[in-house]
Amino acid sequence: MASLVAYDDSDSEAETEPVGGFTAAGQMKDTSDVVRPCGRDFPSRVLDVSEGGALPTKHSSCEDPAGQRLPLARLWRSDPGSCPSQRLQWPRTEPEVTCPTSEHPHSSLWAGHALAGHMSVAAARFKQVKLSRGMHNFPEPSFCAQTKSETPGHNGNSLQRKRREDCIVPYTPKRLREPQALSTETGKSKDVGTQGPSAGQAPAPLCVAPRVSEFIQPYLDTQYKETEIPRKVLFHLRGHRGPVNSIQWCPVFSKSHMLLSASMDKTFKVWNAVDSGRCLQTYSLHSEAVRAARWSPCGQRLLSGGFDCALHLTDLETGTQLFSGQSNFRVTTLKFHPKDHSLFVCGGFSSEIKAWDIRTGKVVRSYKATIQQTLDILFLQEGSEFLSSTDASSRDSADRTIIAWDFQSSAKISNQIFHERYTCPSLALHPREPVFLAQTNGNYLALFSAVWPYRMSRRRRYEGHKVEGYSVGCECSPDGELLVTGSADGRVLLYCFRTASRARTLYGHAQACVGTTFHPVLPSVLATCSWEGDIKIWH
Repeated sequence: MASLVAYDDSDSEAETEPVGGFTAAGQMKDTSDVVRPCGRDFPSRVLDVSEGGALPTKHSSCEDPAGQRLPLARLWRSDPGSCPSQRLQWPRTEPEVTCPTSEHPHSSLWAGHALAGHMSVAAARFKQVKLSRGMHNFPEPSFCAQTKSETPGHNGNSLQRKRREDCIVPYTPKRLREPQALSTETGKSKDVGTQGPSAGQAPAPLCVAPRVSEFIQPYLDTQYKETEIPRKVLFHLRGHRGPVNSIQWCPVFSKSHMLLSASMDKTFKVWNAVDSGRCLQTYSLHSEAVRAARWSPCGQRLLSGGFDCALHLTDLETGTQLFSGQSNFRVTTLKFHPKDHSLFVCGGFSSEIKAWDIRTGKVVRSYKATIQQTLDILFLQEGSEFLSSTDASSRDSADRTIIAWDFQSSAKISNQIFHERYTCPSLALHPREPVFLAQTNGNYLALFSAVWPYRMSRRRRYEGHKVEGYSVGCECSPDGELLVTGSADGRVLLYCFRTASRARTLYGHAQACVGTTFHPVLPSVLATCSWEGDIKIWH
């Protein structure tokens, strides 16, 4: 047997940092933002939050792996950051977490399994002992010996065991040191991952509730009736560490208890905004602000785009990336095609609007205009045409502020739609009449015809709110009788569609309210989001 030569190489092995225990920060209880829903809007058994935070077991219970029904109050105590009756300190200085730090991370709300690759706290407290030439007969932890024995080849295991018995540190070639360093860094990243998801990391699977929400179930088999004006706050959702850009209810009625929110804190979240008001999952796939996030029409996928020019299509239940693309501009708006759900249109800080095909992962069409930025996109005529609002405006007119496109040929249909000197940060389609709304920086909502030549109504104008440069959104109620819009001063204004008179003003946010959306099933539920980073559910 050839003699062994020992070298003193300090880079041959790397020490792992000890991982200590974590403790959850105490939270202050506050039930001022939670109100009892009206009995005529919801079923007779409605949500009731007591002083201790407990909920009726029949309404807020969930299945654990043993088949027992656990109240949501127990889950709220394990995750106080998402409980509607407990306020978070704002802004938060610690990094955002998606699972309780004092316990093992759970894969979902309804299942309590730990994440794959999770190391127990007892094993993480060990520290690897660095071998040197002056140490003899020191016992080693079992997991350290197992790590060192995991080298390529069967002969390497016996050879390393012989060298360890002789207390000789062998020379490790550079080509073998690089994989060891990578494996050590991967182990450290797993420990850091317990504190919060990093950019590009696949989130844990989200198990969708097997049954429909008890609040939504009575409205599924009936036709949508008159929308009732909300008056009080049902939930106050706090979890984002930056402004919330957009919110959207799940378009599938049976899953419409879930709310999607995109934020400038580089994340987008899924909330249970009807039953419990807790965060179901946080997605940290972008390295910059997430400007747009949309549900797929099937309600099983999430499409997101941000200032990092990245596009991601995430499966809701498995957390896998079904599509990832890289645009050449910062993304500000995304819309799925209403008929072909494998196509979506994306716009942003560019003179082009691009249509992507998820099946091939490539751009299939480009729509070019002499503009600098696309603010919003709205499909018309069941997807054969779409509108784009841009930042193109001059002192006297707003030529090319709203452009109508033919989706198939990429040709312009009209660019002389809006003739006033204001830009339009958002567009909304009326659900029952061939008209659409445009939010303008002139502090009013303009009404247009949704068929060529897209004439603007001179008689009907919705005024009273402020835009002041924010991307303030607007929307129609499902029955088309009410319009809702945010305001730069934090107000939420509701208008009667027929008369353009103001129906109600809600004072809900301290900063600009930039997103408003009616629930597609419940007749009196409204969600709003603001520039301060919070979301409110009104009833």
